[in-house]
Amino acid sequence: MASVDVTIRGAGVFGLSVAWACVQRGARVRVVDPYGPGAGSSGGIVGALAPHVPENWNSKKAFQLDSLLMAEGFWAAVKQASGMDPGYGRTGRLQPVQDAAGLELARSRSSGAAQLWKGQAIWEVVQVSDAPGFEPVSPSGFLIRDTLSARMHPRRACAALAAALQAQGAQITDTAEDSGAVVWATGWQGLRDMTEALGGRKVGDGVKGQAVLLAYDAGPDAPQLFVDGLHIVPHKDGTVAIGSTSEREFADPIATDEQCQTLVDRARAGCPALQDAKVIERWAGVRPRARSRAPVLGHWPGRAGHFVANGGFKIGFGMAPKIAEVMASLVLDGRDDIPEAFVLENQL
Repeated sequence: MASVDVTIRGAGVFGLSVAWACVQRGARVRVVDPYGPGAGSSGGIVGALAPHVPENWNSKKAFQLDSLLMAEGFWAAVKQASGMDPGYGRTGRLQPVQDAAGLELARSRSSGAAQLWKGQAIWEVVQVSDAPGFEPVSPSGFLIRDTLSARMHPRRACAALAAALQAQGAQITDTAEDSGAVVWATGWQGLRDMTEALGGRKVGDGVKGQAVLLAYDAGPDAPQLFVDGLHIVPHKDGTVAIGSTSEREFADPIATDEQCQTLVDRARAGCPALQDAKVIERWAGVRPRARSRAPVLGHWPGRAGHFVANGGFKIGFGMAPKIAEVMASLVLDGRDDIPEAFVLENQL
């Protein structure tokens, strides 16, 4: 590549998605990551793209909604360009309703979703008997069903993004000098580096998560479940992912331990269909959590031509399509559509 308009540092879902949006606008892009695409937390196994509760609306929830609604077209374009299936499917989600108070609250949120989700998705209460056959235990006999939630196969998504970029002439390499505008999407270590570069003002850190993959074919259109704080995500390759833990203190970022068995036990209690499902993988990684829990986007203070896209934490794949769009607009056109809550200076 003779010259580069944009250098992306970091080949997780944020870096690859921003690169893809820039390439789609005709920019010459180089992605640099010493470990390769999806090597960090973006190479996990869960892939739950789940919306915030439709109430107490704010800019973060509105941004996420836009991104979730963009996702089908975004990943379809990646699939077409790469010839690889990223594992996306807007299959919805089921959540158990615990008691009468929970039932009343769930029903009240239906009207909020009807208004706030722009009529493009549904939040409703259904009886367990109306569920599609892969459902959680519900003490009340009722479930919350939404049609906005989607699933993603994180590793396949990163591989498909990388292949799509290369098919469009972008370069992915393990080392290179900065050239053109520089976007830093370097995960939890990058948040620590930014904290140091900004004189110790805390930008964010890493939170370790452990997850488990089970061999169970729930069907290609089975909904994901959210039970007892767990995401239970059926993938169409005949696996179900369960996650995850949240560990602020850790010695080994990729080591798994007995907490994985606890995840399995909780998932089996909440979804009896998984009772005999075999564990085929245990995974651990560290997710980048910004100080405010919102993503960190925009200009890097004091570094002309340098930008930041970081802090995906648990919602990185769900936020990626919209983040890619606004970051490409900022980097290539100078147009700033980033919510104030996501701007770095406003989070310090």
